[in-house]
Amino acid sequence: MNRRDFLKNSITVIAGLAVPLSALELINPRKLLAKKDGESAVRWAFLVDTQACVGCGFCVKACKTENGIPHETNITRTWVERYVVTKTGKTYIDSPKGARDGFTANRIDLGEEGHQEIDKDDVEKAFFVPKLCNQCENPACVQVCPVGATYQTPDGVVLVDRKHCIGCAYCIMACPYGVRSFHPEYKTAEKCTFCYHLITRGMKTACVDACPFGARKIGNLRDPDDPVTKTIMSGRVGILKEQYGTKPQVYYLALSREVK
Repeated sequence: MNRRDFLKNSITVIAGLAVPLSALELINPRKLLAKKDGESAVRWAFLVDTQACVGCGFCVKACKTENGIPHETNITRTWVERYVVTKTGKTYIDSPKGARDGFTANRIDLGEEGHQEIDKDDVEKAFFVPKLCNQCENPACVQVCPVGATYQTPDGVVLVDRKHCIGCAYCIMACPYGVRSFHPEYKTAEKCTFCYHLITRGMKTACVDACPFGARKIGNLRDPDDPVTKTIMSGRVGILKEQYGTKPQVYYLALSREVK
């Protein structure tokens, strides 16, 4: 079979499985630099440096305060996960209260199962991974919302209109990143908005402003001189769950293979 026949047959098989073509595309942020007629001059993107994050939880607290999320609840728009890999190859992941109060050394929080003590001499490596809404280029949550309450702005940020949200939870189930929940007071879909009310006025997001180590940054992918854009264009970044074809716009430096 020659190359042309192979590709033709492959496309036929893929079409039969109803796999979206977007799932087959490699993430190429350079495409976003080419602004088309009528498109916004801004495409917000987020950059996370996992080597700089120390799991202090300042970002989580700042996010809750800025966006009116009660601190006593486990609901949060952003959180930090700790990954601990032992020398035997076992990987532990925890995020107690979203890391609002940081982490306890040598103790992994297992939720209702209690906790796991780990001897520091048994640890091969440990690191922290901040997570938040990926503001996908191809957002599944927008596609499934039956009333248009979840929508995408011209500059790429996905928002929720509480006046129209009916609480059906379709968007929560559709999101492959688990970044959606219900607001404890309004009982409508809740998620990170990149602090849209701030960045559209030239300010930083609450989490970026609160991070003392520069682990979080936000920038405009359509500005080639933006420091965030330059880092992303360098090709040294990774994204989460690329296989879903949602084209997430949260990029990670030093993303380890254990991260889910």
